[in-house]
Amino acid sequence: MKNGIIYNGPSLLDGKPIVAIATYSDRNTKTGKVLQTYIIRSDISPLNASKNGEDFSICGDCKFRGTPTADPLRKQAVKRECYVNLGQGPTIVYKSYKRGVYPAADNVADRVDLGAGRVVRLGTYGDPAAVPSWIWDQLIRRCESHLAYSHQSGFRPDIAMQSADNEAQALDQWDRGNRTFRVIADLGELIKGKEILCPASKEAGQRVQCNACKLCGGTSVKSSKSIAIVQH
Repeated sequence: MKNGIIYNGPSLLDGKPIVAIATYSDRNTKTGKVLQTYIIRSDISPLNASKNGEDFSICGDCKFRGTPTADPLRKQAVKRECYVNLGQGPTIVYKSYKRGVYPAADNVADRVDLGAGRVVRLGTYGDPAAVPSWIWDQLIRRCESHLAYSHQSGFRPDIAMQSADNEAQALDQWDRGNRTFRVIADLGELIKGKEILCPASKEAGQRVQCNACKLCGGTSVKSSKSIAIVQH
């Protein structure tokens, strides 16, 4: 299988309808060949969900969501700082879902098959904490490796990097034995000895793609270092 609907049901963040869709792609120049997963509202387009604040269902309290607005001239939330371009991947996936393009992968065998032998990214868009944990366990059961990030503190630190918004949050997670992924304003904020720059980032020379790096897998990765990237 190259794509499929791995979950269709209530969000674990607010109970509203969401869908998680896995699709194999080699078009992302940063990640390389990866099984991408998009977590989106099943009833509202990604742009409208952002503009109306309904993206809480799939993003939770992530600070990069921006502020909801009723401005008829705006297509998404005010001051949205998330790196994901809603008009591209998420919207394409949403429209394809509405057209019935994706087959159901609603059983263990299909989910395992989708991830088997591949690098799997949990939450290309959306937070994996919105989806039942066992869905991810099945998807990565036979994967080559995986990468995952969550802004919902405490979500599966064994498989997901804990997204830290500042140094204090990073220090708290490190005290808990967890690894973090942190967006920093400049190289001066990097905490040497604790963090390294994302090897796929411009500042690190883009020396390796995510599918070869394999550092962003939570504590399942045997590394003492957390990851930081300069905000663009």
